[in-house]
Amino acid sequence: MDNKIRVRIAPSPTGPLHLGTARTALFNFLFARKSGGKFLLRLEDTDQSRSTMEFKKNIVEGFKWLGFEFDEAPLYQMERLAKYQEMAQKLVELGFAEKIDSAIVFKAKIALEKLQIDYKPVKAFSKFDKEAKKPKESYYLKNIGKDLIHGPISGTVSNSVLLRSDGIPTFHLAVVVDDEEMKISHVIRGDDHLPNTPLHIILQKALGFEIPIYAHLPMILNIDHTKMSKRGQNVNLSDYRADGYLPKALINFLALLGFSPKGKDQIVSLEQLISEFDFSRVQKSPAVFDREKLDYLNGYYLRKLSANDLDKLLRESFYPKTEKKTLVLSAVLQSRLIKLADAREMSQFFFKEVTVSKDILIFKKSDAAKTRQGLRETLKALEKVGETDWENQDQLNQILAEVVKDNQLGNGDVFWPVRAALSGVEQSPSPVELLQILGRDESLARIKKAIEKLN
Repeated sequence: MDNKIRVRIAPSPTGPLHLGTARTALFNFLFARKSGGKFLLRLEDTDQSRSTMEFKKNIVEGFKWLGFEFDEAPLYQMERLAKYQEMAQKLVELGFAEKIDSAIVFKAKIALEKLQIDYKPVKAFSKFDKEAKKPKESYYLKNIGKDLIHGPISGTVSNSVLLRSDGIPTFHLAVVVDDEEMKISHVIRGDDHLPNTPLHIILQKALGFEIPIYAHLPMILNIDHTKMSKRGQNVNLSDYRADGYLPKALINFLALLGFSPKGKDQIVSLEQLISEFDFSRVQKSPAVFDREKLDYLNGYYLRKLSANDLDKLLRESFYPKTEKKTLVLSAVLQSRLIKLADAREMSQFFFKEVTVSKDILIFKKSDAAKTRQGLRETLKALEKVGETDWENQDQLNQILAEVVKDNQLGNGDVFWPVRAALSGVEQSPSPVELLQILGRDESLARIKKAIEKLN
């Protein structure tokens, strides 16, 4: 292995890109870019019953959407079966493994003694074998390696299948062989893999491989401090993309799940993250997935978009297909959006014909007569406004205020029914904003309809 930094993200395409995998990829990406190293992709697709091309595509597209660029072509494990079989056979020839019923099994005690590694025999029931009648023989290794986040690595190893009878490798063999072939200098992965690391180090020693530097990232917990499941709800990156969360917001949020930037500001750019990244700032304890924090960050980044950029994003995926101009609509909604998908409901008044009920038109402190008068006088005043002046919010607001004053009405007799007439709902942008969004002709037509409803 040369001295260059080379890291990898190695998802299994048995499901869509998981947020935890995206977080791990981000930390690998930050370290690679900070150190001037290489960032690589490996797809661990040996689970043929669950790996699909659809999931492979989802993972690759998800990384691309986040802005992660890989420095070499991706590696697919199913294209490398001959290599794993060769390495498994080598372990048999070296006396570290044996063939049992067409499978190749790593012999832990023999390997430790051949490598002259101190161990302590322990017995425990395997959590993977619920019907086991006797405990599994394992061997405890103390300080077998060092982790950049957790410090000394200790744990148990036991006899383990390396190559199945169908010729497909298990995770343990494939990951060790691939990391060597890819010249991976640092293995940065979730701390759920920390218990696997002693076995991986022993296999690396047995095969004469150079041992990479390990860094195991903290687990991600739900807000109630339960473990975030790989197949639970709201755990896939594509779900957040479909809801209209921005890449910048997700990168900022995912970085805070375990990394502490300098200062107290929670708004951190990718450039700042790269500049500040250091394993000394990565926490050991689990990180909590706080959806409210993600919503706050996404709202912040949405408000930082230009009106044109926001409108483009909304038109691409969140507005109905339309020939109408939506720039003013998007600009008005911008301060109200938490995620882009919120615009679907907020913008219905613009794309659909509005049906207004009397109950919505009449303010709780008004009555039908005053509401009718307020709308009639507003219609008269607005009909005098030309297309050019219609763009002036201050002027439109002044017109509505004068209708209130000149006719001894209350704001609830004018502003409220105008808002209801234009939007058809109780909660919407202000009446002046609605007038601008809908334009002169559509606004006047909707106010006329509301007056007819009151008649």
